[in-house]
Amino acid sequence: MKIVQVQFASWDKKYNFDPADLDLKVGDQVIVRTELGMEMGRVMGFIDLPESDGTIKKELTNPSDQSSASIKKVIRIAVAEDLKKTLSAKEKKQDVDYCKALIEKYQLPMKLVDAHYSFDDLRITFPFIADSRVDFRELVKDLTKHFGRSIRLQQIGIRDEARFCGDFGHCGRPLCCGQFLGELNSITSEMAELQQCAHRGSDRISGICGRLMCCLSYEEGGYKKMAEKLPPLDSEVRVDGKKGRVVAHHILKQTVSVRIYENNGEASSMIEVEAGKVHPVK
Repeated sequence: MKIVQVQFASWDKKYNFDPADLDLKVGDQVIVRTELGMEMGRVMGFIDLPESDGTIKKELTNPSDQSSASIKKVIRIAVAEDLKKTLSAKEKKQDVDYCKALIEKYQLPMKLVDAHYSFDDLRITFPFIADSRVDFRELVKDLTKHFGRSIRLQQIGIRDEARFCGDFGHCGRPLCCGQFLGELNSITSEMAELQQCAHRGSDRISGICGRLMCCLSYEEGGYKKMAEKLPPLDSEVRVDGKKGRVVAHHILKQTVSVRIYENNGEASSMIEVEAGKVHPVK
């Protein structure tokens, strides 16, 4: 079953829809119906899912629904008249500034990121970031009264904010998350340790979002293959007839540091040796 992935806002996740018989391409604007109402979103890609009973578990068309949901069809491709309904940057800024003023009034520990308007103009979603849960009930009441529409406050991650706001990375190029990364996968400290850059400190290997840089995942597979060619750490080996123990890997150079034993069995000097010249002790 061919599925089209649609995103309603750059800080939001992608949702799955049935493209029906429409000839859709990446970048097309489409009109869809969700459990929350009508939305206009951008086609981000396509995936193939196995045929089932018509339900897609955890592949939701509604960001507030946490159960299995029947996948919905794309209604149509957006036309010029649909695009004209989009608010101008000036109007959106006014609404965001009003919400920020209320957040300051109630002294809420949250940072507002954007405002998203549903296509049917019945709902406004305000994404925000916060370190913990926020009691924004009074804020929602004031916003509902002011805008006369349903209000949703959606907490997003700091990486989503960086992707939405955009900036430049340490490499001098625009952030990968804002250019071509569709999914923000988990980046672990093990990736940094494998690539032997963890010792540089968190500032050197973290992006502007404060999290480990996404590019640490790009060469992980290559490093793993190269590391497999080296003898295991702490293994006993022989180098030029001398017995020793592997104490460090130098993956890019394909060498290892070996602590050589003296005749009395005590560790002595340490040397760096090419992996091909190191032989395991049998």
